Amino acid sequence: MGWSTRQIADLAGTTLKSVRHYHDVGLLDEPERASNGYKQYGVTHLVRLMQIKRLTDLGFSLADIAAQGDGRDHPEQALRTLDAELGATIERLQRARLEIAMLLHESLPTDLPPELGAAAAHLTTADRQFITFASTVLSPTALDAYCDLLRSTPQLPTDPEFDDLPADADSATTRDLAERMAPHVRQLAARFPALFADTDGDRQRVTRALSVAVEDLYNPAQREVLRQVAAFNATDPE
Repeated sequence: MGWSTRQIADLAGTTLKSVRHYHDVGLLDEPERASNGYKQYGVTHLVRLMQIKRLTDLGFSLADIAAQGDGRDHPEQALRTLDAELGATIERLQRARLEIAMLLHESLPTDLPPELGAAAAHLTTADRQFITFASTVLSPTALDAYCDLLRSTPQLPTDPEFDDLPADADSATTRDLAERMAPHVRQLAARFPALFADTDGDRQRVTRALSVAVEDLYNPAQREVLRQVAAFNATDPE
């Protein structure tokens, strides 16, 4: 006496929907039907179904299982590949747990890269968004220098003025602020030369990307100040 679809699903510890799907994708042979028209599964179907369930529980995809055929041979290479993938997943999850622990312990925001969280948590929303974006385009060397800059540099005297600068500030106000910011920016550039360690081609790409971010995140007066700071420092003989 055979088993119905629901009975064999229960025996194998899977679902009726899964059994039907395995038929649809060709992993499980269709059984013969009894005189009443219902499917009648046998022991070979149950063994195959249990094998499929075991392999999926281990992490094999249905495509991987299909590639192995009926599974009579020992799938050594497939197991080694899966083991390597699982090892990489475990490492990723362990890193995620460490990052979560740091976020909880230090009450850090989740919108910043973990290496920048404590150093940049006090910044304005625009600055934080700029830093998050910058972390996606800077080289690892430049990003490390950026982290060092944020961690070791106290707030500049001109920072509050720049943060609170109204969008319609007049040209005299923006020029005065830019003149006072320029020396501080020049000193930071000298202290952290690795910020500009990218190759020329990458530097152009990064500069264009950061320019777009500045355009999106800062108001017209703030953008004008940054433009003037860059212009002052570009013409400085030092």
